[in-house]
Amino acid sequence: MASIRTRITASYALAFAGTMFAFSAVVWAERRDVAQQDLRDRAITVADLGIRILRQAGVGNESMTIRTDSLIGRELTTRYKAQLDVLPGYVIIGDATHAVYESPAVRALSEKDSTNLTAAAFSLTVKTDALVDLDDERTQILLVVRFDSLSAPPSVRRVVAGVSTQPLAIAGAQVLFLSFVVAPIILLISAVTAWTLAGRMLQPIDQMVNDVEAISDGRSLHRRIPVEDLGDEIGRLGTTLNAMIGRLETSFAALRRFTADASHELKTPLTVLRADIERAMTTRQGSTDQLVALEEGLQETTRMADLVESLLTLARADEGRFDLHREPVEMEPLVREVVETANILGEAAGILVSVPVLQHVTVLGDRVRLRQLFLNLVTNAIKYTAKGGKVELTLESTDGGAVFTVKDTGIGIAGADLPFIFERFWRVDRVRSRGGERGGVGLGLAISQWIAQAHGGSINVASRLGRGSSFAVTIPALPIADGSRQTTDGG
Repeated sequence: MASIRTRITASYALAFAGTMFAFSAVVWAERRDVAQQDLRDRAITVADLGIRILRQAGVGNESMTIRTDSLIGRELTTRYKAQLDVLPGYVIIGDATHAVYESPAVRALSEKDSTNLTAAAFSLTVKTDALVDLDDERTQILLVVRFDSLSAPPSVRRVVAGVSTQPLAIAGAQVLFLSFVVAPIILLISAVTAWTLAGRMLQPIDQMVNDVEAISDGRSLHRRIPVEDLGDEIGRLGTTLNAMIGRLETSFAALRRFTADASHELKTPLTVLRADIERAMTTRQGSTDQLVALEEGLQETTRMADLVESLLTLARADEGRFDLHREPVEMEPLVREVVETANILGEAAGILVSVPVLQHVTVLGDRVRLRQLFLNLVTNAIKYTAKGGKVELTLESTDGGAVFTVKDTGIGIAGADLPFIFERFWRVDRVRSRGGERGGVGLGLAISQWIAQAHGGSINVASRLGRGSSFAVTIPALPIADGSRQTTDGG
């Protein structure tokens, strides 16, 4: 396939050739019209000169200008014939039906051409011209007629003058010469110019191609394309490519971190599971140690299954293949279910769970996914709140939305960590969260954010280190007819 430079040059050459052709056609037509009008003006001038010579016959009591010959009929006298013979071109002067004078050019014609020319001359009117082909001369004659009633012999009124149309052919030949000789040279020069200019204009794009090829691997994504002019199209292209490379760099970094974290998360339970299985195989059948080893292996298997299920959920969400089963969902009964679970978890951890506000509101969404979202936030709040702390759940109906809030008095989140808490495998308490009582895989908040966004909502977080955190989920609400109903639950 031809390069862009070649296509630009070819397009420019074709456009220029078409323009030259159209221009040549217009010039040829205009040149021909001008030449034809010039010939007509010349013929009229000759006819007017003939009329002036005839009018001289009536000045100074000169004799008649017409004589009669038995062989040739009526004709002008020799004196006026001599005066009219100096007129250029083809001139015929006649009365109503016959020619009384023919110029030397007419008398030199063959009988056939002379007859055709005379017949055409007597068929003319003031408003019409005539083109007569002369076989012997191999040319064409343009004839015009002038009538004068003031000439000395009153019967002699028709003066016909003709000029050769050879200048028309010369004018056309000049245009053709320009079109077929000069135009190709100009076209070649323009094509070379277009090729050179296209090369200069496309040089930054070639440089961009080389730069992109140099950073095509994942290890060079920190490099950027130099952009000289941000105002033109090439500058915008470079800016767009740099933005895309920046997003790719972020995605590659997240992918590497994701792969490393996922590998680590799977490596630990697999190692523990292998050790438990080996211990169960080496202990006595049915002994307490064997049962303990199998129970620990089951816990690690469950943990890995949760991790794989979470990864599968996020993968399907990224590909847009995870459909929500949307239906009207009353939030108050759903939140009450979450509160019951929170009370069980809080009681086991020595944490007080309260529900100061619980309003009636309905949303359009997936009940199962919304419950998963709320439980993720509640579980995190209880997990990161010390014994004796408090967790507060509220459900409020705002202007067009349902707001579910989870507040705790836990360890809080540092301001530097807040922008990253919804990233996958991100955990604030990284050292202690790999295992123990705060164990987790770091995917709960990422899944929660996806569920909220899939419902057209959002999650907002406010936190201070050592003073607890507050997560607020906002979901668009459906209008209800019975208003809002508020209850207070002491938890």
